[in-house]
Amino acid sequence: MMEAPLFLRGILVITGKNMRLYYTKPPVLMFGLLFPLFMFFAFFVGRNLDLETFFPGFLAMMLFFTASSVGPLITPWEKREKTYERLLSYPVTQDSIILGDVVAGAVFGIGISLLVWIASRFFVPVAVTNIGLFILAFILGTLACAALGALLASPASDSPPNVMIFSNLVRFPLIFISGIFVPLEQMQGLGLALAYCSPLTYMVDLFNAAMSGTSVFSPVTDCGVLIVASAGFIVISRVIQKRNMMKGM
Repeated sequence: MMEAPLFLRGILVITGKNMRLYYTKPPVLMFGLLFPLFMFFAFFVGRNLDLETFFPGFLAMMLFFTASSVGPLITPWEKREKTYERLLSYPVTQDSIILGDVVAGAVFGIGISLLVWIASRFFVPVAVTNIGLFILAFILGTLACAALGALLASPASDSPPNVMIFSNLVRFPLIFISGIFVPLEQMQGLGLALAYCSPLTYMVDLFNAAMSGTSVFSPVTDCGVLIVASAGFIVISRVIQKRNMMKGM
């Protein structure tokens, strides 16, 4: 077993490496920053919608795309450049590599989303009624999204475009079933059942609770689901990547 200080140092080193190398890559900027902005303009500009009602969902969508865009690029890029195996030859474990990817995605997601929220306060008068829940929504939401990004990068592939396409096939449907564009109160049948299965739903609900004071689920339920989802994504990523390493992929 690796000692805790060395394990934590490995996570920090991997995180720093990812921040330096991947934050400015075009796929990360395109799908992590520009795409959610374009989605916002397409759905809300010129339609006389109540931005105060839909803004928590937009903020959750921004956090979702930014935090989950870094992970799907890192692993396939490093496998293509033959640096993934080199990392494992250093005093780091596969767990520290996965967690380093998750932390890098989380930092990127929180940083960009906070900038968007601060800038938007000049245009959208949305108040935060519970600052503690707001901070909790940012932390737990970004960790869940970053962990999902690490999971989407786990399949054995050394082609970043293929992994990014696969990740978008997963992420795009989630934003339409998670209460961002259609509130949960207006959903029914299969759509509502699918919304319950999406971790993004609970992040949107937690942002609603923090900003407007109204939510479908209790904040405890939202936080619990996000924590379980984060842990589950990381565990599944670990299992898949370890299996790939045993197969020599």
